[in-house]
Amino acid sequence: MQVTINSRNLNPSQQLKDKIEGKLSKLDKYFSRDTEATVMLSEVKTGLAKLEATINAGGMTFRAEESNADLLYCLDQVIDKLSKQMSRFKSRLVKKHKDQGFVNVEEIPDIEEAESRGIVRTKRFTLSPMSADEAILQMEMLEHSFFIYRDPEEGTTNVVYKRNDGGYGLLITE
Repeated sequence: MQVTINSRNLNPSQQLKDKIEGKLSKLDKYFSRDTEATVMLSEVKTGLAKLEATINAGGMTFRAEESNADLLYCLDQVIDKLSKQMSRFKSRLVKKHKDQGFVNVEEIPDIEEAESRGIVRTKRFTLSPMSADEAILQMEMLEHSFFIYRDPEEGTTNVVYKRNDGGYGLLITE
């Protein structure tokens, strides 16, 4: 697994970086292909650190984050969350997409803050063609409340979202 470690307002030791790489490489067992992991270490408040990990594997994205004073505790919690996500969805993905290749969804975060009122973060990403079921699966793995995707049959940009009653909604553009 290729691991990229970034930090903001924090200077991690080489020992911490080695532990992060070692623990993340144990998650390789869930995938046969090369995977990429990005870890962001930051100091949220004085004495409070945050560890965010994003793993791109086979076109799917897994993400977890944890905040605590102890970065090793954060690392263990994030590894547990990612492991649960991967084991929960691995069999589902294999059954559902056995004969299909995964579609690549690449999120390219833009760290610059927008100057207009109310926008505090901007993200750019590539809309990939996928079915509504694949979009729901991707949304669940990212733990987001909505997901934007391109429907290959209709040629439209659609949005799936979680409803308050536990179901899912679909917005189709015209």
